[in-house]
Amino acid sequence: MLACVALLVSSACTRAEPPPAAAAVRSSGDSVIPTGPYGTAVRRGRAILVATRESLPDHVGNTLRCTSCHLDEGRRETGSWVGVFARYPQYRARSGVVETIEYRVNDCFRRSMNGTAIDPAGSDMRDIVAYLAFLSQGVAVAPPDPARASRLQRWNAFTADTATGAQVFAASCAKCHGPAGQGTPVAPPVWGPRSYNIGAGMSRVRTAAEFISRNMPFDAPGTLTDSAAFAVAAYINAQPRPDFRGKENDWPNGDPPPDVAYPTRTHH
Repeated sequence: MLACVALLVSSACTRAEPPPAAAAVRSSGDSVIPTGPYGTAVRRGRAILVATRESLPDHVGNTLRCTSCHLDEGRRETGSWVGVFARYPQYRARSGVVETIEYRVNDCFRRSMNGTAIDPAGSDMRDIVAYLAFLSQGVAVAPPDPARASRLQRWNAFTADTATGAQVFAASCAKCHGPAGQGTPVAPPVWGPRSYNIGAGMSRVRTAAEFISRNMPFDAPGTLTDSAAFAVAAYINAQPRPDFRGKENDWPNGDPPPDVAYPTRTHH
């Protein structure tokens, strides 16, 4: 999840503190979050993203949290929220429109959380955006880095092997995610009715492979070979998961990525 035109809650802070250095923002300590109304909004936004279902039960349709994919409260390199505020508004091919950060956050609620959008002008969104803006302090406003997209290109050379993926999952993933991908108290479900829906970015094999390669297994990240990461991503995404109504309208300009998990009106 992610920038809107202005920091919505900054005007409420009567005595602004100097923005922390980008390196300090990456720290998990509360000491780098300022005091006052702005700091309160930042902390509440972080709390919503860390405990999403508990915070917004009417808008979350599965058992994932925003930080299930955006690890370390959004500070992990893969899936990082650091700098995201500075990259929005931006055009995204999936919607075919210029998206605000509120739009992008709600896209995650609808897809990754298999839920419903929150009020883009409400206090929940305001505080989520405040946290994302806080993580981006010290990051220059700029368009998305093309190198970020090119990371996925390396996966084009791999062929999906779900049989191998099943073996990798049983050996390296099931201990946390459950033998049937159903999730456990220590890790979220990766398929089934309580997982992300087919419209989520993680339903794309390349996106999932990139995440798995860099972050999994959780207790030994980076130990899987690229071929193993791709195979297990293909296996996970070959399993049943919730549908996403309106998915056929994605990529309206006919430019879907090669690993899109479903047909669209402009690409069959």
